[in-house]
Amino acid sequence: PPVDAKTHPQGLPLNLTRLEIAILTIGKTGVPYVRQGLDDYLRRLTHYASVKMYELADTRRGKSIPEAEQKQREGKMLLDAIQPSDYVVLLDERGRQYTSTAFSQWLQKKMSTGRKRLVLIIGGPYGFSQAVYDRADEMLSLSQMTFTHEMIRLFLAEQLYRAFTILNNEPYHHE
Repeated sequence: PPVDAKTHPQGLPLNLTRLEIAILTIGKTGVPYVRQGLDDYLRRLTHYASVKMYELADTRRGKSIPEAEQKQREGKMLLDAIQPSDYVVLLDERGRQYTSTAFSQWLQKKMSTGRKRLVLIIGGPYGFSQAVYDRADEMLSLSQMTFTHEMIRLFLAEQLYRAFTILNNEPYHHE
């Protein structure tokens, strides 16, 4: 998005009238079928909420750098992209897992807190720096299995969509 007086230098909105759900990721979504599915779910989500994905620059840019340095660089970018008032949730294998119905209830609680922005962060291939863990309000896990960071973007978007359909009693989700 373009930068203006109401926009953070990273392009993230600051002045919102309702909860924005921001998904922060490291690097672009390059796999075509993942991009297509992601675009579809992000489009569907516009009927329910302001959900935006921000793909921050890949710190490697074709270079091989040590894991610790990469996590630190990515951590700095992520921390620069969030505001003190944001509720920050890391997608992490050690996070709490929910059923889809319980996740929709969790999301409803987050929407009723009065916060302006819920930030869901998908880290890089090595996870998060300690500084990002320290800033997080909580951690969420979509599965005990390991998935690519690109696939997690799609799964998260689908689960957000599923949660909104559950909250609106729409026929997408089946028990």
